[in-house]
Amino acid sequence: MDDRTSVLLNLKQLIELDQAAGIEFILREPAAVNATSAPTPVPAKAPVTARAQVAPAPIISAPKPAVPVTPTLSTATTANDTLASIAQEIADCKACRLCDGRRHTVPGEGLSTPILLFVGEGPDADEDAQGRPFVGAAGQLLDKMITAMGLSRDQVFLTNIIKCRTPGNRTPEIEEINACLPFLKRQIAVLKPSVICALGNTPLRALTGNDKAGITRMRGQQLSYNGITMIPTFDPSFLLRNPDAKKPCWEDLQTVLKVMGREPPKRG
Repeated sequence: MDDRTSVLLNLKQLIELDQAAGIEFILREPAAVNATSAPTPVPAKAPVTARAQVAPAPIISAPKPAVPVTPTLSTATTANDTLASIAQEIADCKACRLCDGRRHTVPGEGLSTPILLFVGEGPDADEDAQGRPFVGAAGQLLDKMITAMGLSRDQVFLTNIIKCRTPGNRTPEIEEINACLPFLKRQIAVLKPSVICALGNTPLRALTGNDKAGITRMRGQQLSYNGITMIPTFDPSFLLRNPDAKKPCWEDLQTVLKVMGREPPKRG
């Protein structure tokens, strides 16, 4: 075997090894190959494959920030809603932290079909102990006010915005009011009073939805709650601390009687 033939065989073996590795070459005719130069490899074009159809990425909107929602109970009445069933729900309620320190819940009491509904702020120590509204010193004063109107306690309905005592009888916080207000709204829907007398700032603001309302400025006015006449006046506990406010409070109660179509009894 001459040298030229040996070189060609070696080149052929190298090419076959490269082809086995995936590299393709174009060989010229042996007569055109110079024994002193190696063939120049020409990479083969990569086979053209069909491009995969990629679905466009969906447009994802940034999520809207969550709106904090204060959990409240339903204000809707049902055919089964009664004062007793609502009172039982109140007794079982744990919607706010006031449930931790209460002795009794105080749903309210009185005539189930009253013309007049009194709404105070919340129970004090005596009411928490007994589970009844307005039985402490302020309640005794309210009893006298009701008597002066020519009515009795069992002819009206007495309740509060919140149904559990606050620590130290402090003013209820907004979360506590929001947790308890649905109970009162359902009670009002069942009672269907002709007049609501709101006693103090807390019931005035809760039932009007106006946290800027002030009892001194709005007392005695004929407001409206869901079509029911509402007349605010001072809370009896305020009257105990401010006896001078009893006279304007009595004027407010006479307005209540006028709306009810009644007059206070004459003093003999």
